[in-house]
Amino acid sequence: MTTFGLAPSTASPALSSSFSAGSADHHARLLEPAEWAAAGIPLLRSPRDVVGALFPLHRPTPGTAIVAVLDPEERLAASASFAPRAASADGWEFRNALLAQLRRVVPHDLRRRSPVRTAVLLYCREGDERWTPQDGALMWGLRDACTLHGLRCGAYITLTGGGWQVLGEGRAGRSPSSPVLARPRLGAAGGRAGLPAPRRASAALDPHGRAAAR
Repeated sequence: MTTFGLAPSTASPALSSSFSAGSADHHARLLEPAEWAAAGIPLLRSPRDVVGALFPLHRPTPGTAIVAVLDPEERLAASASFAPRAASADGWEFRNALLAQLRRVVPHDLRRRSPVRTAVLLYCREGDERWTPQDGALMWGLRDACTLHGLRCGAYITLTGGGWQVLGEGRAGRSPSSPVLARPRLGAAGGRAGLPAPRRASAALDPHGRAAAR
């Protein structure tokens, strides 16, 4: 588990009550791409820069999720990585896990009239770029966790051996990609070339040299 941007823990009545209200239908706790696109999720100005900032901080491998909080200028304010339970497609479980990580790294903004910070989720997984029920459950969990923590719900990004993709938007890139799943490239002389170095974050997303706490 890796975190960036530690903050004191702050409890909220909305958070404590949400954990006990487990009456929602398990099968309804996921979002399909069309539902996600219709929800009005704000577009990132540069998802490539967001991915480029998070990748070297957390070095995700398949099964790793990274939740990140961006300030109004889309600078990286805090982030945390964790491993959701494998093969789970329960948005309720993911919502609780995301809330726990958000509470560790940033105080809630529930007292604000409207959200000023945005949370995005990057999930490194096996497979291709196509939507899966687990993606849908993570989308549901992100949206609900943002509401309960006073944040704006931002993009959901997958990272596979083929690169990254913002689900529901169609924007994608080949680098960085999952280092475990990416296929080796052939070099000019026919030998196997090493994977390209992760792209560094732009100045707008540079975490000012602060290393993630391990």
